[in-house]
This record gives sequence, structure tokens and C-alpha cells, in this order.
Amino acid sequence: MIQPRPTPPPVHPDPPTGPREGSARPAGAVRRVTRLRGVASTGAADPFAVLRRGFRARGGGVLPAGPAPGRGGLRSLLDAEYGAGGPALFGPAPADPRRPGAGLSTDALVAGLRRATRRGPAPDPGELLARLAEASGGVGPAPGPGGRRRLWTAVSELWGQSLARHGPRPATRELRRALLSAPDPGTAALLLDLADAHGLRPLRAAELRPLLTGTGTGTGGAGGRRAGGRDDLRDDLRVLRHAGWRHLSGLPDAAPLLPAPAAVEDPYERLLLSAVWYRLAGASHPAAALFTRALPVPRAPRRDGMVVVQPMLQGRLGSPGRGSGGGLGVLLEGLGDALAGCGGVARVLTPVTVGRGDLRPGERLLDRHGEGHWVLRLPTDTDDRVASEEMGDHRADLAWWTTRVLARVGCSPAVVHVRWADDGALAVAEAARRLGLRLVFTATPDPHRRLIERHSGPRDPRDSAGAEAMRHDLHRVFVADRLVARSDAVVAIPGRGGGTEELVRYFPQLEDGHRGRPLIAPPEGIPVPSPRASDRRERRRLVEGLFRRNPGPEALDPAARSLPLLLNVGRLHPVKQQDLLVESWLASGLYRDTALVLIGGDPDRPSPVEVAMRRRITDLLAGVPGAAPRIALVPALPNREVRLLEQGLADPRAGIRAHYVCSSAKEEFGLAILEAMAAGLPAAGPRVGGVPHYIRDGVNGLLLDTSSTASLAAGLARLPALSEPARREMAERGRLTVRRRYSVTGTAERLAREYRSLLAPRAAVPAG
Repeated sequence: MIQPRPTPPPVHPDPPTGPREGSARPAGAVRRVTRLRGVASTGAADPFAVLRRGFRARGGGVLPAGPAPGRGGLRSLLDAEYGAGGPALFGPAPADPRRPGAGLSTDALVAGLRRATRRGPAPDPGELLARLAEASGGVGPAPGPGGRRRLWTAVSELWGQSLARHGPRPATRELRRALLSAPDPGTAALLLDLADAHGLRPLRAAELRPLLTGTGTGTGGAGGRRAGGRDDLRDDLRVLRHAGWRHLSGLPDAAPLLPAPAAVEDPYERLLLSAVWYRLAGASHPAAALFTRALPVPRAPRRDGMVVVQPMLQGRLGSPGRGSGGGLGVLLEGLGDALAGCGGVARVLTPVTVGRGDLRPGERLLDRHGEGHWVLRLPTDTDDRVASEEMGDHRADLAWWTTRVLARVGCSPAVVHVRWADDGALAVAEAARRLGLRLVFTATPDPHRRLIERHSGPRDPRDSAGAEAMRHDLHRVFVADRLVARSDAVVAIPGRGGGTEELVRYFPQLEDGHRGRPLIAPPEGIPVPSPRASDRRERRRLVEGLFRRNPGPEALDPAARSLPLLLNVGRLHPVKQQDLLVESWLASGLYRDTALVLIGGDPDRPSPVEVAMRRRITDLLAGVPGAAPRIALVPALPNREVRLLEQGLADPRAGIRAHYVCSSAKEEFGLAILEAMAAGLPAAGPRVGGVPHYIRDGVNGLLLDTSSTASLAAGLARLPALSEPARREMAERGRLTVRRRYSVTGTAERLAREYRSLLAPRAAVPAG
């Protein structure tokens, strides 16, 4: 059994105490103030930015002085991860060690692993696996699903550094020792994936048999000690079985242990086994036929050049209001088509995910979207698409599938561009490493810029969701750091003034550029829809569909047609703040004089987040019965229909004074706002993020303070108060702004130049 090392003092996940201050700003105040237990911050000196800069410069930052920090909460987590006195998990043992593993919380272990990953030096593999054993040894409370994901991500990232520093021999030896010590199923799966990712073979094929059957594992630990009991153990054994199959695909003597795909009924397992056989025995093996039929090799591109891979692992391509992808699916749909037409680009591949519930016999994993633009579907072992928060459960299999699929369709030379700081992006980055491909990451200061504002202050000890959200935000910060470290180039989204100052404030490692290259911040753009003969009829249908007699929740009363209309389009999500928009609309009394249309949410398979947002809105409306005829909650529409609806609302012949409102807490850029402006609607968006890059308040649109009900209500009231000449002038200036500066073609050309500059010859990285 691996012996855990002595532990440092624990970090307790207790809620913070003390008042939350700075939520209101007195008239005439010239700075924004937030508090972290008595710590004030201005926009230019956010304590989190200061802390990160101090950690990078000195190995430990110090939060500004305030009242005694007490136990737990955000301050405790930040001190553990970035503070000068944070846990040092590796190195000489304390002179008087406590009982091994006693009291070590998942928070402390994760914080220490992150510190070691950021600062080094990387521990030897035995030390790292000993720390993993502390979480797997049954000491203390078992981590929940979120804690387990965060722990495994931290271990996986530090493992690569340990292997690079100490070499494959000790890593293989320690993996073998750990795998033969009866780890729990979840930990065993992680160990097999760590081995396969780096081409290590710690066990012979025959030695894997007990793990595949579950007889060689324990039932405790970070993988097995879960609240769900037998069902969770069965799930972990399934995860282990899949990890074992993936690992066997790289062993030459594995065939006797692998079932034929036809021997299993589960559609995901059939396809996985076929892909395993493809890797093991090649395309000609009968067991590989299901995979090769599902993924035919596309014809050679018409011209030479690079392959651009742009993953879209959340939401749905071209559907802005479904899932967790937001406008990213709209961006990548148009950008992929535009990139395929750029010089030096032979092909664009857009990987998306598909759950086992959508894996149908004979259906292909490769579809042509446009000339030179293909959509790849990466299978996931889920009933539906994977939410961003759950990507950590699927990181290893997504990395494996991405590697296999890209290798099958051909992707050399290639540039992989990831745009989302989650474990799915890390999985794609890992696949790029295995295949020796260049990696580009679009970095944003999210959730950095709002982390302290969002999570400081008193918290109800019973608010487990709030505590989990706080830890998830810190996890996303770590993931973003790892994507920067793995990337060959970093792209920024232009902030106020078009610069990268805000990004560098929160990413001090980018102060002098990245790997000798300056940061670029190309403005995002939107495509011009191709006209169709049916467009005029469709615009009329969509506009008239908003007004119905005896309307349900998806339409307005026809009497509301004479009122100014406020339109909001986006996924139903807390960051989009549709509930705050409705609350502001009601509390201000605007519901008496305006109509409100919200478009977003999946009507067929809503996520828990969407269900919660819709319930919150319904509860708000229940308190004001007279508002119901003047609000419509419309399910998400395809992007083309959204744009036609906006054009129809902007058409003077419709007789509707329509405006577009984005109520988000922040928008990194806000493609939906640009689309509304392009259609000719006066648009309003948040001051936080990238919207001030293109909206000048009161000139070509309005900027809103979306931080509170009162401030948002005040901003909303400005729209219907516009005189008709001012409204028309603002709309026209907005339309011209988009036409002149925000074309998706321009974005594609700038990115293509950056991609081409990355493809100088370099030594290939061995694939796993």
C-alpha cells in the first residue's frame, strides 16, 4: 500500500464570517469598492490580481490587511493556494509529523498541488502518488463530485511535470506499485489514464484482468467513497472498465482481454471497443469496422495548407440559447466557414460532443458543414451533452477520443484553438500534446475579475451550492493558468480601448507576452447571413408569432404591440442574469409601459441550471399578476431565426419600437449584441467586459450597470425614454459600427495569419 506523507495543517471549508460591504455606492463616489473581510479594492487594484502577482514574483502573495480572517471561506482558500504560508506538500517531512493523512482536507491537498504545479519543482512520482493516496485512503470525509474533479485535474497536470523532470522509469515503477495495491475503482481509472496519456506500461495485459473485473480494487477512496453507495460504485467500475480498455489499446498483447464490440449492447461501449480495436489492430480488423464506418476519412482538401481545429464542447453549434456554450457556437459556426476560405487553410474541424443517447446505429461522427468545414462528434458516456462543470469527469476519455478522431481524419500540420477554461479544453490540449499539434488559447479574465465581489462576505453554512461555485471558480482560474502554460500562443479578447491591460492584470505571466510572442486581440465578428427568397415571409412569421390572443408564457398579448419592446437572447444561466432583468423590469414598474421578450433555453432537454432560472422567473412573475400578458419566455431559436426576428422587429413597417437588452453580469465580447446592432435595433449591454470596446454610451448604444436590480432598472428606463429621432440615429450608428469593424471574415483572416506564423518546424511530441 502506498504510504501517505505527513500532512500540513488543514484548510477548513467553513463559511466566512463578517459583513459584506461595498454593495452600494454613494452618489459622487469615484471608485468601486468591494470587501474581502475588510479588504478594499479598486478596479485598478483588485486584491485577487495583487495576490496573483505577488505569488508569481515571490512564491507567495499577501492579501491586504483586514480583520482576523477566521476559518475557511474564500480568504482561507486564497491563502492556501496563493499565500506565503500555503501548504508545501512536497519536500522534507516535518520534524514531528502527525499521523499520516490525518485531517488533510481536499481543499488543502488541491491548493498544495496547484502551488507545486505553478511554482515547482515537480515532485518525484512517488511523492505525488502518495499525496493522491491520502485522498484515497479513507481518512477524513470523502470529496464530493466537484472536489474529486478538482483533485484529479491537479494531479493530472502535476503528473506531466513530474514525468518530465524525473523520467519515465520511476513513474512507471510507482504507477505499478499503486495499481497493484488495490486502489478504489475511480483512482485505478485515473492511474491507468495517467499511464496511457504518457505512453507508460506499468502492468502487463494479464495483470490488468483483476482491475477490469473489479476484483483488484478496493471500495474506498476518492473514487469509491461517495454518498450514493452501490450505484456510485457501479458507475466507478464502468469508468474503470473504460479506462482499462483505453489502456489496453496501447498494449501489444491485449487482444485476449478485449471483448468484441458485438458482444456488448451499450451503444457507447460498442463504439469505444471498436475504436480500441482500431488503435490496437488497425482499420482492417473486423472489430474496428463500426468505428471506421462512423468516421470515414474525408477526401483530401482541394488545396494544401494547415488544418484548424476549433472545439465546441458545450451547447450546440449555431444555437445561442441552448446548453452552456452561449454565443460560442454561433461564433465557431461562422468563423469555421470563414477560416476555410482563408489562404493557407486546407480544412477546418469543429469537434462537438455527443452523448450515448444520441449515438444511433449507422450514424456518422463526421458531417460536412460547409466547403472545407467539417463537424466532428466526440462520444461521451452521458445521456446528453456534458455541462462545463462536469467536464472533469470526462477529461481522460475526451482526450483519448479527440486523439483518436483527429488522427483518423488527418490533422497535420494543425493548429488547435481552445476558447473555454474548463476540463474539456484541457482534454483537447492534452490531445494536441499527444499528436504534436500547436495550441492556441483565448484567455479572458473570467472569473478572475468578479471572484472576490461574488464570493466574499457572509455565507450561510447550509449554502452548499454557493460553496461549490466558489471552489469551481478557483478551479477555472487554475485551468486557465494551465492552458496558458500549455499553449504556443495566447489570444485575448479586446477590452475597453481594444487593449489587453485587464487580461495582463489578472495573468501576470503574460506581462511580457507569451513565449516571445506579443498578445494579439482581434475583434470578434459576425457573419452576414446569406439571403433567401423566403426571408421576408419568415421575418413576418417570427414577429407575428410573438403576439397571440389568450397568450401562454411563450407569447405576448396583442395589446402589448403598441408598447416599447425589450428583447433579450441568450442561454438561461446565472451569468446572463435573466432573473435580474425580470426583477428590475417588475420592481421599476416598467412592466406597465413596456413588453419584455426573453429567448433562450432548451425546451426538450433543459439543464438543471435552465430549470432553476425558469423557476426563478416564474416565481417573480407570480407576485405581479398584471405583468404576465406583457412578457414572453420563448425557447431558444436557431441563430438564423434570431437574426431574422431582429430584422423584422427593426423594420419600420412592423410598427414596433423594439430595443435589444443584454443583462449579463459581464460579456467578454457580446456577439448577440453585435447581431442586434447589425439588424438595426438600439442595443444596451453591460459595462463590465468587452462591450465598451464597441459601444459608446449614448452614441451607438447604451452601457448598463447590471450589478443590482436598481441600477439595471435605471438603465432599462433609458431605452423607452429615447425620442424616436434619437432612437433611429442610435440604431443607425450601431449598424454602421458593426458593418465597418466587426466582420467574421476579418476575424478569420487575422487568426489565420497568427496560425500560419506558429507552424515553423519543431520537434514532434511523442503521442501516447
